[in-house]
Amino acid sequence: MISGVHAIIYSKDAERVRAFFRDVLEFRSVDAGHGWLIFALPPAELGIHPTEGDGHHELYLMCDDVHAAAEKLKAHGIELSAPVKDQGYGLVTGFKIPGGGEIGLYQPKHPTAISLGS
Repeated sequence: MISGVHAIIYSKDAERVRAFFRDVLEFRSVDAGHGWLIFALPPAELGIHPTEGDGHHELYLMCDDVHAAAEKLKAHGIELSAPVKDQGYGLVTGFKIPGGGEIGLYQPKHPTAISLGS
């Protein structure tokens, strides 16, 4: 029934964000026309968490070594939003993307569902 996920990042400087995903994160893309890049994402999984307030959504990019990934981002001048913190279930930080906004960066310590596919 569901064949994939299409996530969207809205930015006042979409060109810089596209360049960041292309040049810094090295995500592959297709041109949907007029330079409008659509990026292939790594395998994904979806967690459903309880909340006391209104529901919301978050985006985290997963990695095998959060400290190495954070250093690579910093080498490209990308600002981390917080020091890497051990949350028990994994190591977590975030980074600012060009034009504003933030994406989480996450090294899980628990089994992941990625190998299950869809």
